[in-house]
Amino acid sequence: MSLAAIALIVVMLVCMIIGVPISWSLILASGASLLLDGSALSIIPQRLFTSMDAFTMLAVPLFLVAGDIMAQGSISRRMVNFADSIFGTIRGGLSVVLLVSCAIFAALTGSALATTAAIGAIMYPAMTERKYPKDYTTALLAIGGTLGPIIPPSIVFIFYAQSSNLSVMKLFMSGIIPGILCCALWSVYAIFVAKKEKLPKEGNFSWKKVGIAFKESFLALLMPVIILGGIYLGIFTATEAAAVAVVYGLCISLFVYRDIKVRDLLPMFKNTAKTTANLMILIAAANVFGYLVAYFGITTSLTALVTKLAPNAVLFMVFSGLLLILCGMFMEATAVVVILCPILHPMAMSYGIDPVMYACFMVFLLCMGIATPPFAPSMFVACGISKEPITKVTKRILPMLAIQLIVGILIAVVPFLSTFLPSLV
Repeated sequence: MSLAAIALIVVMLVCMIIGVPISWSLILASGASLLLDGSALSIIPQRLFTSMDAFTMLAVPLFLVAGDIMAQGSISRRMVNFADSIFGTIRGGLSVVLLVSCAIFAALTGSALATTAAIGAIMYPAMTERKYPKDYTTALLAIGGTLGPIIPPSIVFIFYAQSSNLSVMKLFMSGIIPGILCCALWSVYAIFVAKKEKLPKEGNFSWKKVGIAFKESFLALLMPVIILGGIYLGIFTATEAAAVAVVYGLCISLFVYRDIKVRDLLPMFKNTAKTTANLMILIAAANVFGYLVAYFGITTSLTALVTKLAPNAVLFMVFSGLLLILCGMFMEATAVVVILCPILHPMAMSYGIDPVMYACFMVFLLCMGIATPPFAPSMFVACGISKEPITKVTKRILPMLAIQLIVGILIAVVPFLSTFLPSLV
């Protein structure tokens, strides 16, 4: 590799180690490499603009707004009540209710932290009131939040599509079966823990109770049907679906449920604007970095090196999987995707690995890091709600992380799990 290529990697790593924000680390590294190469620095603003000039990127702020609307209104609470009417009557049923609610909320927002915060605000008080262990409840919230970037629509998948030129719709569909499988296995584990620790049982099942809860939550439950159904039936794109989610959420929250006032919208939009700005700066900087990775031939050099160390696709999947888990433990999933996708995606294709399966594999393993210390943002949000020490919660969450790792391995071993639904498009 050339000196400029080495500088690109070294400057980025040094900046990140000393605490420079990831976005600026990528920009500084890009500038340093261009100066050493003698190329024009004007490449940076040109690539920054090009990366934002994409229709799919409009979906990010729209899904964030939709998440805020559901969290602040009663949409998420009504969904939880419906899940409670079905699963709440079994021993430890509230654990299952929490996980199912996370899955439903994830199918509307695509955000791990929004899922953890919204469901945690509703479920944590209810579960602690019924004598569920606080550290166990916190662990469930943290692990449930990781479904946000897996079950579509997913903000992380949007960034992956932007970095790899894959279809957003196919990536969305690749996460459905793994996400549901993971939620189901966690629920089985939750029932096992409930029986082992003799957690409370909430009365007997009643169809009347289910009917009442369904009636009260019908419009809320219709939201994921409209959004996901519209995407998969080809009625609208993922970006248009995000706009539909915002409009639908606003209409039923403002005019039907009337639990959000017009005066609440401005603070909501300000919060989304701040979050969106941070994400967009990151994706723009990563686009510049990814362009230079290809320009300096870093991918080609690394592919040749990896080919010697991993002569077949199996070893490549093992090595890249370990790398993704490690990176996910120290960095945000979105940041890892925009940095590593331009490098690992072409490598995976050179081994003949299905690109959609590898995208799902990559995002899924990175999502483990959302609940794995030391980074663990969803765990920090959950612990912020419960005030439980991270050390206690970590012990509780390890079996759930093991289940998630098993599903991640299954994605690689059984590509059907992630490729079947996209193949129907």
